[in-house]
Amino acid sequence: MDVVGGKWKALILWALHKGTLRFGELKRELPGVSEKMLIQQLRELEADGVLHREVYREVPPRVEYSLTELGQALNTALDSLGVWGETFMQEIIANKAKEAAA
Repeated sequence: MDVVGGKWKALILWALHKGTLRFGELKRELPGVSEKMLIQQLRELEADGVLHREVYREVPPRVEYSLTELGQALNTALDSLGVWGETFMQEIIANKAKEAAA
């Protein structure tokens, strides 16, 4: 659970399932994430071996992120959780609304 714990890690993994993304592209895929938080989460995922960070020595520097084999396997495991969320999203929202009204 530590590997995907937190608000942003699962969303980062989902964004990268499409393929390699640059930092700016990832930031656009995750509205609301601060640059500092995104950098921190990316570093943790890289340290866990879930994503690969490729730095190109250009001007300006270019950094790309992609899933490792481990990250792809993790995304496959998380896919069922995503389907569950899509299936029950309306029910969950309704339950939260009832709780807030009480």
